[in-house]
Amino acid sequence: MDRLRTSCPWDREQTHRSLAKYLLEETYETLEAIDTEDYAHLREELGDLLLQVVFHARIAEEDPDDPFTVDDVAGGIVDKLVHRHPHVFAGLDVADADEVEANWDRLKAAEKGRGSVLDGIPAALPALALADKVAGRAGKLGVAPQAGTSLGDRLLALVVEARAAGLDAEQELRDAVRRLADAVRTTETR
Repeated sequence: MDRLRTSCPWDREQTHRSLAKYLLEETYETLEAIDTEDYAHLREELGDLLLQVVFHARIAEEDPDDPFTVDDVAGGIVDKLVHRHPHVFAGLDVADADEVEANWDRLKAAEKGRGSVLDGIPAALPALALADKVAGRAGKLGVAPQAGTSLGDRLLALVVEARAAGLDAEQELRDAVRRLADAVRTTETR
């Protein structure tokens, strides 16, 4: 990456902002590989995602005010995982995965100094993912969405229904769309 950043005119011009679209695109391509269970493709897409991490970290090295390296990124995630897994690294007893998740949430809230369970949810998430995140956190407080008849209210109710059934609404919709696309392609070949 050092050589690309110094020797390639295109790579040299890139910024965090200019690369953001590629990070998103590579993320979606990775999800597609997971959805289709194409693990050779997944390996390739994970490499492309890793390239995005390395590229952003390399750009960050040049920041005059707050530089960091890919080693700093890796060290940060190691520290975070050790801190948020006291049941693995510090002898804390937990009963099950639900207790692990609750402990993770408590530790994260304390680390981030968040005043609301909604703090930290990116407002720019696609609407279905945003609905899932907000509904999940609201549910932890016992807050249910207002019943309503608008399309948005009904869609939110479906997200809450999926969560209650232990389903990922986003994945369920992606699977349904894929089945529809398969039906379209089948019809086209007739």
